[in-house]
Amino acid sequence: MAEIEERQRDVSGQDGSKKKKKKAAANNGATQRQKMSNKFYEAELIRLQFELVKLQYWIKEKGLKVILLFEGRDAAGKGGLIQRIVEPMNPRGVRQVALGTPSDREKTQWYFQRYVAHFPAAGEIVIFDRSWYNRAGVERVMGFCTDEEYWEFMHSCPDFERMLARSGIILLKYWLSVSDDEQERRFQSRAKDPTRRWKLSPMDVESRAKWVEYSKAKDLMLDHTDIPEARWYQIDSDDKKRARLNCIRHILSKIPYEDIIPRKLELPQRPPPDRHYVRPPREKHSIVPDYYADA
Repeated sequence: MAEIEERQRDVSGQDGSKKKKKKAAANNGATQRQKMSNKFYEAELIRLQFELVKLQYWIKEKGLKVILLFEGRDAAGKGGLIQRIVEPMNPRGVRQVALGTPSDREKTQWYFQRYVAHFPAAGEIVIFDRSWYNRAGVERVMGFCTDEEYWEFMHSCPDFERMLARSGIILLKYWLSVSDDEQERRFQSRAKDPTRRWKLSPMDVESRAKWVEYSKAKDLMLDHTDIPEARWYQIDSDDKKRARLNCIRHILSKIPYEDIIPRKLELPQRPPPDRHYVRPPREKHSIVPDYYADA
């Protein structure tokens, strides 16, 4: 009898241990899932960037007008994501817009006016690193706009974006979500690194104490401006690698395109050198030294 009870205790202990392990795995699931090998990330990024090149050729060929809009908390990873999108593209067909504080003159304009000035022409892609949604976020939380201005924006923004859709502009809006702990980790990393400290503005530091206020502002913004003509797409950005891949893949899925990359060019033979032309000696020019000749 004693032996049976001992075995039952062992089994019960094993079951309890298994349950604890399962619970721990569940709690750490996000952390475990965040691990992605650099090899896979680099390979998939290259593949998706090649698709972005195809997409840009298609947009130019068909005369499409595309706006990619990125919002999110400070240190959510917007800049790094945008950089990976722009990296493989022809800079003549894609523009990044990151507007600063409005001037005294711009403050007297129609609120959307300074953003409209940067909108794409046919065949162009414009990427907004923060946008007219400043009014629903930082301006609201930090008190940079009045209640009247805020609610006017919330009511007029959906109509404004419906107008863009009717005019043929493709508008994709992305919100990058970052957890409180991960944001704080990134803030601390920037504060310690002199080469990245410029990313930490006084406004960013002040926003650390207003996490709940920003959450409320975001929820209210989505409630008013997530419309069928211009949906909000949210991306978990605690893992930057996954966020970048997921976003690029989603963009590619939202704009149907075909591969119209020009065929491989057959370059004509270069003409023979001019035997009568004598180049000036190198000593006449100011040549940048090879500082790494022995590297």
